[in-house]
Amino acid sequence: MSKAETPMTRERLIDLLNEDLSREFQAVIAYVNYSQVLKGAAYMNIAAELAVHATEELAHAIILSNQIDYLGGMPTTVPLPVKTSEKAEDMLRFDLEAENETIRNYRRRVKQCDELGEFATAEQIRQILIQEQDHQISLATALGIDVPNVGIAD
Repeated sequence: MSKAETPMTRERLIDLLNEDLSREFQAVIAYVNYSQVLKGAAYMNIAAELAVHATEELAHAIILSNQIDYLGGMPTTVPLPVKTSEKAEDMLRFDLEAENETIRNYRRRVKQCDELGEFATAEQIRQILIQEQDHQISLATALGIDVPNVGIAD
């Protein structure tokens, strides 16, 4: 049975939310780091924006931790690894790739929560998704590219 075919249970949802939480911790670390090490006049505005993103990602981590606890799970404390680079454009691309993955996962997570009747958790994730898409737009704009159409993770 593939991940997509695994029946959704509360325990499976907790595991998936913990994966999301690890990604939020990764985002906090990345945004804090990148906001402080981006160099050059062209990146000063985006560096300030990344610092704001860091606080928003921390708020997402708190929301997810609360939902995991509500569902009867233990929130993880382990972030996913953070990619680093000396090049500003690389850092922004790393952030954009992470946001794309996060958006795909949260779109799927909303459906999974709805399937289980966990409508309040789904609503919390919808609110997070609004900010994640805003981060995606900011990063794509800073990179001078169109906002990627990321669909839904399987």
